[in-house]
Amino acid sequence: MIHELSMVAMTVIFYILSTVIYKKFKTPLLNPILVSTIFIIATLMFAGMDYEAYDMGGRHIKFFLGPSIVILAIPLHRQFHILKKSYKPILGGIITGIIVSFITVVGLSKLFNLNRELMLSIVPKSITTPMGILVTSEIGGLESITIASIILTGIIGAVLAPTVMKVFRIKNNVAVGIGIGTSSHAVGTSKAVEMGEVEGAMSSLSIAVAGLITVLLTPLIQIALNLI
Repeated sequence: MIHELSMVAMTVIFYILSTVIYKKFKTPLLNPILVSTIFIIATLMFAGMDYEAYDMGGRHIKFFLGPSIVILAIPLHRQFHILKKSYKPILGGIITGIIVSFITVVGLSKLFNLNRELMLSIVPKSITTPMGILVTSEIGGLESITIASIILTGIIGAVLAPTVMKVFRIKNNVAVGIGIGTSSHAVGTSKAVEMGEVEGAMSSLSIAVAGLITVLLTPLIQIALNLI
């Protein structure tokens, strides 16, 4: 039990430290989740510990992943009038994002000759972890690979989102939030919240809707993958 609590404490301390560093330098490359992940990996390597040893405490943190999503309903409630007014383009954007994510995973997996099990594990990369684990267990992927791909996708989304929006001149607050939430789930949403309340609310909505649609479409995803 002491070992488990020490892993939780290490994670929290590194995240707080990473947040302080991020606030000081204000660069997307120093995203707190990315920096704290690097700190944790370096510490585990230095101590000669494997992931399983760390996960004895990490699983307690994973328990709060699901409930934490509920908190994101607060900014969504405040911006609910936007959802009622523009629900058709919002839903269309989320569905398009899901389709593009699936096609991209399958296409790149074929291009780089990844084995089928690895491809199946990466398919749920753009939805939040609890839902991603559910999907990968249904289609026959590896949970550990799925979790890693989800985290990596979220970090990349949080780091690159401001640059992508600037390069492609995407200025609509709703579009920014939908794009970030659909492609990089809760980790990306943490950046969307920083960008503005509307962006955060729409990104929060996208997490829930994209995850729900992906879970409901899991049987169709299995059929499509079997035909490839």
